[in-house]
Amino acid sequence: MKIAVSGKGGVGKTTVCAALARAYAAAGDHVLAVDADPNNCLGEAMGFPPDVLESVTPLSQMKDLLAERAGTAEGGGFFALNPQVDDLLGRYGVSHDGITLLVMGSVTQAAAGCTCPENAVLRALTRHLVEQDLVVLLDMEAGIEHLGRGTARYVDVLLVVTEPTQASLQTVRRIADLAEQLHIPRCAVVGNKIAGEAAAEFVRAGAAGLPVVGLLPFDPRLGHLDLQPGAGRPDEGFAREIERVRGAITALPAKGA
Repeated sequence: MKIAVSGKGGVGKTTVCAALARAYAAAGDHVLAVDADPNNCLGEAMGFPPDVLESVTPLSQMKDLLAERAGTAEGGGFFALNPQVDDLLGRYGVSHDGITLLVMGSVTQAAAGCTCPENAVLRALTRHLVEQDLVVLLDMEAGIEHLGRGTARYVDVLLVVTEPTQASLQTVRRIADLAEQLHIPRCAVVGNKIAGEAAAEFVRAGAAGLPVVGLLPFDPRLGHLDLQPGAGRPDEGFAREIERVRGAITALPAKGA
């Protein structure tokens, strides 16, 4: 199963991605967690030790490596459309408690979009990773820019995390439209920070026709995870709902099936 986790900034997508990674690992799956968010806090959210995380450099910061793989190291005017990436996971991935973490970071170049050579390398790496015999979870950057660059094109499931607000659900609708254009076979919604049935119904009603595979209860201990990664751990209710999300993802039918 290859899952990209997306959503508006601040909705808790990194928390959800980290919890799912731990749940799959606890179930005995080989898990690859890919941090594709510029904030680079997925490792902390999964509980990776500080000394392990200190050894990690986001691939997007390795300018010489990316230029070499893109074919632009010598200042050429063209870059490789299919750069070699099959060795990058073994060289730059780190592991803890059954989860391998790869930090990709994000490359931006004004007015370049998908034609940036560095993004071509990262996009090729994403394509390679989803072909591996692993459960792959990609913590995407907030918003919809990653869909514009096509970096989530190759996943089995696009999981959109939302909180019960109009702004967050508007992002869900925009992501759903772009996922349709990219022909992603399965797209589903996880409601987060749900405090009561009214909030749950608000998410169900605003989910743009997508299946809602989980409604995670509001847990104040996780409220400052983005500010203090790893400071909070979910309670039993949150963990049980994550297990339900994991099962529901597996049962999602592909579009047209």
